[in-house]
This record gives sequence, C-alpha cells and structure tokens, in this order.
Amino acid sequence: MTREELENYIQETYNTDPDCPFEDSPQAAVFRHANNRKWFALIMRVKRDRLGLPGDGSVDIVNLKCSPLMLGSALSEPGFFPAYHMSKAHWVSAALDGSADGERIRFLLDMSFEMTKRKVKKGKGK
Repeated sequence: MTREELENYIQETYNTDPDCPFEDSPQAAVFRHANNRKWFALIMRVKRDRLGLPGDGSVDIVNLKCSPLMLGSALSEPGFFPAYHMSKAHWVSAALDGSADGERIRFLLDMSFEMTKRKVKKGKGK
C-alpha cells in the first residue's frame, strides 16, 4: 500500500481530509475525528535508519493506535515497526512502501478509528 492509496482509503471510508499541523513537516498528515479531534492516523516521511531499515533516504509511514494485544503480532510481520515518535505501548508504525500487507494496514486503521472515536457515555440507571 502506498501513501496515496491509504489517504484515498481514509477519505473514502471515513470522509476525513488530512490536516497538516506541523510547519516544520508540511508533508505530515494527521487524520482525526471531527467530533473529538483525536488522531486515528498520522502519515509522515521518516529516514529509513530511524526504523532500523538499511539504506539511505526516507520512507512514508503511518502511525496507528493499536490494541496492546494486537501489537505483538503486528510487529512480527514485515513492514511493521514500533511506533515512530509515539507511545510504543499503544501505537504501531507501518511502512507505506509495499512491505506491509495492505489488508493488515486497513484492519489496524479500522481498529485505530474505533479506539479513538468519541465514547458514548451511558446514562445513570433509574
């Protein structure tokens, strides 16, 4: 999956446009819920060595909130890494260079969306 494919999927599935809040990283795109402004995906470009990847240059990645129970299995798959610049206990990074399985990225994106959406408060019982 490429960055463009993921951004299109997010826009089509969640009707959410990217927000680029970082002046020093104008290519970084945050996708957030309209009702609570919480992030569910952060797409950015990082140097390959920051992820422990060989070679020079950079790679596009997406950070997704992830259940701690799913984190271990995701990290055992190609193209998935401990979250770059986020809590490594609750977030995972996926490379957007074709090395990470696209279906798995979509699955984790859906999980991230659900984990970050506004919680419905239950009323007090009568």
